[in-house]
Amino acid sequence: MFKEAYLLSATSIICIHNHPSGNVNPSNNDIIITKQLKEVGKLLGINVLDHLIIGKDTYYSFNDNGL
Repeated sequence: MFKEAYLLSATSIICIHNHPSGNVNPSNNDIIITKQLKEVGKLLGINVLDHLIIGKDTYYSFNDNGL
């Protein structure tokens, strides 16, 4: 996740993935991975601004939902 950001000297990233089912509610794994990404980002000095889940005509923002 961070390789390209690190090589480009990025200071922040936004992670995005889709749920083909169209249901944008995060799974337990989505929540755990988001927490891990934030922790790794802190270690590397790359802020994770948000993690978005894309579904049919809608999305879920971890940032907007306080996660």
